[in-house]
Amino acid sequence: MSAATYTISRSTPVSRAAAVAGLILCLFLAAAPWWAGRADLRLMSEIFLYLSLASLWNLLAGYAGLVSVGQQAFVGFGGYMLFAFTMFLGVSPLLAIPIAGVLGAVVALPVAILIFRLRGAYFAIGTWVIAEVFRLVFAQVSDLGGGSGTSLPIDVVKSIAASRSARESTSYWLALGIAVLVIAVAFLFLRSRQGLALTAIRDNELAAKSLGIDIWKTKLVVYIVTAALTAATGALIFLQKLRISPDAAFSVNDWTAFVIFIVVIGGIGTLEGPIIGTIIFFALRETLADLGTIYLLVLGLVAIVVMLRAPKGLWGMLRAKVGIEFFPLARRVVKPSETQDGRHGK
Repeated sequence: MSAATYTISRSTPVSRAAAVAGLILCLFLAAAPWWAGRADLRLMSEIFLYLSLASLWNLLAGYAGLVSVGQQAFVGFGGYMLFAFTMFLGVSPLLAIPIAGVLGAVVALPVAILIFRLRGAYFAIGTWVIAEVFRLVFAQVSDLGGGSGTSLPIDVVKSIAASRSARESTSYWLALGIAVLVIAVAFLFLRSRQGLALTAIRDNELAAKSLGIDIWKTKLVVYIVTAALTAATGALIFLQKLRISPDAAFSVNDWTAFVIFIVVIGGIGTLEGPIIGTIIFFALRETLADLGTIYLLVLGLVAIVVMLRAPKGLWGMLRAKVGIEFFPLARRVVKPSETQDGRHGK
């Protein structure tokens, strides 16, 4: 009787079904300009952009352990680079978005060398200080409106597309595209050798170091990748807003506090968590936004309840109970398939 053959796999029936459902959903969302209204397109674009920021912050804090409260530095930097390149150098807005991402990665290197000397709460405070430095610097640039900000010239706006509806559709597709790109990059990165090292660092930094993993280099790569994609997302955010100012570009509430809320309630350290958290955040916002300060109180109450009842977030709690994963990252041993008589093959 032959020995059973076991294989190593990462995918599961659930993850394969989720991949098919995700592809269908992406195609459905891509067709939104033909079935959704203008207000719906703007709302969905905002959802995609927040999903991108949340997924990037989750990669940074949930996997690399770099809890930043200053990611608005790269959001604002990307937005200002878009305005600078389109207004002064005549670069197409669509080309300025990836340029902003590349420049975000370049700027992230010296910033990382500086703040990686800090640990824990000091690192978090350091990232916020860096963001404030960025805000003060751009507030002094008079050509970009100084402290009051500036708007994109009409000719730059029209260069995106000829008609208003075409511009709105283009902005929507860009927002959808960057959300898909961010999730795909995070998924592929975490499945790579770098991702395996990152997971080891997250689980036990001391043990990872003893195994020869270069912790500083691994975290640096994550920081630069997230900075680049955050800057590109920031450029797209302010391309849609058509106006930028230091306070709006480097808002800690809009680009960091809400993002942290999304990740915490959804499930930090999971790829599914930011998706769940984004849906919940916008459901609460659309339902309670008219209540003013009560809306913020409800958000705080929800965050507290979730942290007390589900420290790993809603998705973490669900995964612990059901055991499902839409984005499988770990390798698993697959038993031989059952034979027709109901027994495992031997």
